[in-house]
Order: sequence, then C-alpha cells, then structure tokens
Amino acid sequence: MNQDMLIPLFAAAVVSGTPILYATLGEILTEKSGILNLGVEGIMMFGAFCGFFFAKMTGNPMTGFLAGGLGGMTLAGIHGLVCLVFRGNQVVSGLALTIFGTGLANYLGTPLVGRTCPGFSPFDFPLLSFIPIIGDIFFKHDLLVYISYIIPVLIWIFLKYTRWGLRLRSVGEYPDAAEAAGLKAIHYRWIGILSGGFLMGLGGAYLSLAYTHLWSTGLSAGRGWIAVALVIFAFWHPGRAVAGAYLFGGVMAFQFRLQAMGANLPSSLLMMLPYALTVIVLVFSSWKGRGDEAPAVLGINIEPRE
Repeated sequence: MNQDMLIPLFAAAVVSGTPILYATLGEILTEKSGILNLGVEGIMMFGAFCGFFFAKMTGNPMTGFLAGGLGGMTLAGIHGLVCLVFRGNQVVSGLALTIFGTGLANYLGTPLVGRTCPGFSPFDFPLLSFIPIIGDIFFKHDLLVYISYIIPVLIWIFLKYTRWGLRLRSVGEYPDAAEAAGLKAIHYRWIGILSGGFLMGLGGAYLSLAYTHLWSTGLSAGRGWIAVALVIFAFWHPGRAVAGAYLFGGVMAFQFRLQAMGANLPSSLLMMLPYALTVIVLVFSSWKGRGDEAPAVLGINIEPRE
C-alpha cells in the first residue's frame, strides 16, 4: 500500500478508535477505584441513544454529547448502587447492566431507527492541519476527536499528580489504609464509577453524533467489550490506551475498506477481525505477565465504615 492509501487508513483508524478510547478511559477510572464494570457495552448504547435523542430534540449536538455522558453516568450509578450500597457481585451487576442498557436503548430508539440528527462534522484544525502527513491523519476530524486528544493527558495528570487522583488510586490499592488515613473509600469509589460512566456515555454519544449521524439498533457493535479488554492491554495506563484504541480502530477501518474494495473474503470473517484481535490482546497481556498492575482490590467489595 502506498502513502496515498495509508494516510486515509490511519485517519480512519483515529475516527474508529475515538469511541473506544472514551470508553476505555472511563473504564480505567472506574477500575482504578477498585470497581470492575463489565456494563460498558450497555452504557455506551444508552449514551448513544441519549446523545441522539437530545441532539434531535434541541438541535444542538453539544447538548446531545453532554446528555450522552449524563446518560452513561446514570446507568453507572445503578452499578454503584448495586455494588456500593447493597454490595452485590460486581461481575453479575456489570453483565446485567450490559443487557439492560442495550435493551433499553434499542427499545426507546425503535421509533427513531433510520432518522438523522444534528451532529459534528470534520474541520481542519487551524495551523496543525497543514503539517504534512501528521495533519492529514490527526487534525482533519471533528471536535470530539480533538477533545479526545486532551482527556488522556488530563486523566494521567489527575491520577499521578493530584490529591484526589492519588486518593482514588489508594482506594483501589489499599482501601483499609485509606480508611485509616481518614478517607471515605466508598465516596472515592462513587467518584470512579460516575466519572467513568460519564466518559463511557460520551463514547456512545460519539457513535450517534459524529460517527454515523443516525440512529440504528446495536450501534455500539461490541465496542464496549473491546474497551474492557483494552484496559488490560493498556495496563491501566491512559497513554497506552490511546495507542490501543487506535490499533483497534485501525483494524475496524481496514475491515471496512476491504469490504468496499470487494475483497474475496467472507464478510463474516472480516467482521470478526476486531474481536479476534481482542482475544490476541488478552493472550499477549497474560503472556507479558502484567496482570499484577491491576488495582489490588479490583472487583472486591469493601465494607463501609462509620
């Protein structure tokens, strides 16, 4: 493949990877607090519906984008209620949330199938879009892609250098020590769950407001599950999540281009490529032995203290 073919493919990888990146960053924040949320797929679907619905009702795509984040936060709050208040099983709750969020979005969105809404369109970023190659790949997209460039840096600074971020990490690593130091571990877990859910909802809203500009059932198409796997691939690091999201986005973009070029391959085989890569990523992560970088009490409920 020559440069004229590779640059559009890499640019498409950025676009395809952006919703996965939002969701992955949300899951990283959630898991850093010690909570495992397997409901990312359902949260993304509900966020996609909320974003589409409110953008269509208000005519303002930014309102829809924020509504998608709030919708994701609402569903994540249900997970928090089950896990933090009633101390239910986090795996079961997350799986139930996926089924609930996907079903609710598809049910509420049935009258809207095939309809369009105001969304975000690509534009050349001032000055940077003129940089050869780099500009064509990274700086000729929509506003939500540009926002996604900033969020990983902010999360990295938050987790590594801010007092609240360090406290959030301590709750995911040593909740007893955090409680002994006077922190309310449950409160910080709530912060991780709700802020993570907000980002997952933004990832879903991107799909309906920028990626497609229309509503269809099953819009997330398994991207939530890819995000869960990508957290492990990134070893819970926001910077690595960016590279991983674009890698998965590249596979998705390559699959669509092969289909458009009339490749003599079964369409079902091409559609399975991103999910086959997910399995390879998990095997690679286990082989590298980096599982010990997971928060120490991930998936373990803690007893609230008075």
